[in-house]
Amino acid sequence: MKELLQQWLERDPDPKTREELQKLVDKNQQSELEDRFKTRLEFGTAGLRGKVGCGYNRMNRLVIQETATGLGHYLIDTVSNARERGVVIGYDGRPDSKQFAHDTASVLTALGIKVYLTYQVAPTPVVAFGIEKFNAAAAVVVTASHNPPEYNGFKVYWENGAQIIPPHDLGIAGAIDVAASKPIPLMSLDDAHSKQLLEWLEADYYQAYRETMNQSPLLSNHTDPSAITIAYTAMHGVGGKMAETLLRDAGFKHFHSVKKQHEPDGTFPTVNFPNPEEAGAMDMVTALAESVDAQLACANDPDADRFAVAVRLPEGGYRMLTGDQVGALFGQYLLEQSGGRPKLVGNTIVSSSLLSRIAKAHGATYYQTLTGFKWLTNIAMNEQSEETPFLFAYEEALGYTVGNAVWDKDGLSAMVAFAQLAAEIYSKGQTIWDKLESLYREHGMYVNAQRSIALSPDSPPLGSAKSETTERDWRAQSRSHRRSQSRAALRYDHRPNRCDCSTIK
Repeated sequence: MKELLQQWLERDPDPKTREELQKLVDKNQQSELEDRFKTRLEFGTAGLRGKVGCGYNRMNRLVIQETATGLGHYLIDTVSNARERGVVIGYDGRPDSKQFAHDTASVLTALGIKVYLTYQVAPTPVVAFGIEKFNAAAAVVVTASHNPPEYNGFKVYWENGAQIIPPHDLGIAGAIDVAASKPIPLMSLDDAHSKQLLEWLEADYYQAYRETMNQSPLLSNHTDPSAITIAYTAMHGVGGKMAETLLRDAGFKHFHSVKKQHEPDGTFPTVNFPNPEEAGAMDMVTALAESVDAQLACANDPDADRFAVAVRLPEGGYRMLTGDQVGALFGQYLLEQSGGRPKLVGNTIVSSSLLSRIAKAHGATYYQTLTGFKWLTNIAMNEQSEETPFLFAYEEALGYTVGNAVWDKDGLSAMVAFAQLAAEIYSKGQTIWDKLESLYREHGMYVNAQRSIALSPDSPPLGSAKSETTERDWRAQSRSHRRSQSRAALRYDHRPNRCDCSTIK
């Protein structure tokens, strides 16, 4: 242990974490030291995610620099012209995210890789969008999404625009292990910029994402936006400005934002847990919705890749739609918008199979994948064709991708699409609940339930007969929920020939 601690102190560039380690040593906190140094924070298909602090089993500047070094070498060895094509880097509003993003840029540019770095915080889908825009070799987003404030993360996208899948996760992990035993290459951002290895992504880049979304044919249904009023919260995340801009561009004038949750704040002062699925997280936006008589109370999670909505009930109050209900509404709406032309739609194995019935009714091709948006988009790329282009995919955990401008879940474009869907419905004198009822009457009643289970970070795998990759995926997911909350989705699909839907509201 002493050797590991000394190695850390010699390599760590951050006086804050060096001081933290010294305090742990001085207080002889052996169990805490063992937890932080007994293993390395494992890199998987979700990249890295963990608590911030000193040690190889935490998120900190040294771990970020070693991870970026491994990623850089792997890209150079694996992706054609990786140095010239470059890497897009962005970050969320957590306290260490900007520093971690800048450290990543310093390492990659020192390796001769061009970097496109956002000049301020950016929603995750806005960063992923840059891969296609620049034909980049990869992208990195420093974010812990909806995890508690003591966490941070390092998410990697591949050259195809989607999150990494095997074998790249294992390849990058191996390169990180090698990098951890060697000197770390670093270049100042000023030097990188002067050598044209660093390009700052300023307002015009964010504008490019905005214009792409505004030009999407899937977001061009402007049926009476005045028919609805929308309440919105960014949940202390980075999506607020872009969300409001896109809604305004789409013609929605009656929308109101929760002011106390609008600006990025990685301490999340007004929510116990910054996840729209958690009890209480939507309280402020539903209260605002009540006060302005809004039909919808909408939210993005802190990095704006997920979308949540609560809908006003006929008798008053609001009820949160499940991810499967939103997915079914999207499936029906987008397939109707496509004009009967063959399309590809999909969801995951823990999501409702109602989408498959909707797809069949519209002559669309349906596909199903393992859990995780990385599978939805990577498989969509393989399954789509010129005759059957990709249209839409979702997972029950509030992740949706509408079209392929971003090959990952995008809570911003999803919110615009849902607002347009709702405006069309309400302009006809109907409600979201009426539309759901019509879907159930046509395809059968689908009831979905979700249960949250508290897990220890050291909980064993859910089964013994797992491949190395599946084991790695599970452990990565487990660690991403070290807040001691993990979700177990339970699906019940009931398909009676007829159903009494009078009580579903």
